[in-house]
Amino acid sequence: MYPQYPYFGIKEKCEAVPITFPPQCQSRQPGLEYLLVPRPISENPQSLGSDKLRGRVAIITGGDSGIGRAVAYAFAKEGANIAIAYYDEHYDAEETRERINELGQHCILLPGDLRNECQAYLVVEETMRSFGRLDILVNNHGIQFTQQTILDISAEQLDATFRTNVFAFFYMIKAALPYMCPHSSIINTASVTAYQGQKDLIDYSSTKGAIVSLTRSLSLSLEQEHIRVNAVAPGPIWTPLNPSAGYPAEYIETFGTNTPMKRAGQPFEVAPAYVYLASDDSRYVSGQVIHVNGGIITES
Repeated sequence: MYPQYPYFGIKEKCEAVPITFPPQCQSRQPGLEYLLVPRPISENPQSLGSDKLRGRVAIITGGDSGIGRAVAYAFAKEGANIAIAYYDEHYDAEETRERINELGQHCILLPGDLRNECQAYLVVEETMRSFGRLDILVNNHGIQFTQQTILDISAEQLDATFRTNVFAFFYMIKAALPYMCPHSSIINTASVTAYQGQKDLIDYSSTKGAIVSLTRSLSLSLEQEHIRVNAVAPGPIWTPLNPSAGYPAEYIETFGTNTPMKRAGQPFEVAPAYVYLASDDSRYVSGQVIHVNGGIITES
């Protein structure tokens, strides 16, 4: 049995956070959350919300699972309605929608390939048709494939990684901007690898560096429109992305233990950073990156 780290708060109300995980891998990307052992912790049961996003509408790409699911739950607790854009992980997506409905908010599911620019416009159009407004865009989806050297990265892999992790962010932003009013918020998911690099994730790390530069440049571009653009750079977080990246199953046993906190994070531990950046609490914040990485020191 994997070790447990008792989290804060009232013991009987909080799940234990695992320090390590049993060996496992998945043969497809994107990965599937319902197959993970143990399941990621997507929701902090002690967080009740305080109407910080009441009446607002958010699009969350990759919101079916992992960090995106946790952000969707946190936004719903703050009063937002949610549109989830995802690829084809239908079981995970339905599970996420069901929980958002239980939280008293509305959720629509929009499956499709965001590498196709037309899909981005479809996502925005369906969101506007369902909710009539768009206040928050969270670009969160991504893929990664481990390779030992740059010589092993095929042209096909390089194209797929950049089209998914970077091009699709551009497509979503272009589709959403005409509907976003002053004081709206765009939040991009970057990564600690943008700052530290990772020798077996060269193309993935490169896309995350591009996302940091996109965030900074776009924030300057949209300053006069009063639309804020920020990013979150997670460290190792227990999501379907990791067992599906092509690592040996045994790699997962020590996933995240090289951080100062000696464990991987859980999705619900990242979500509050997105709530902050989406809400008026961060009205004087743009072009910034929040690092949620277990204590890893990075240079911004």
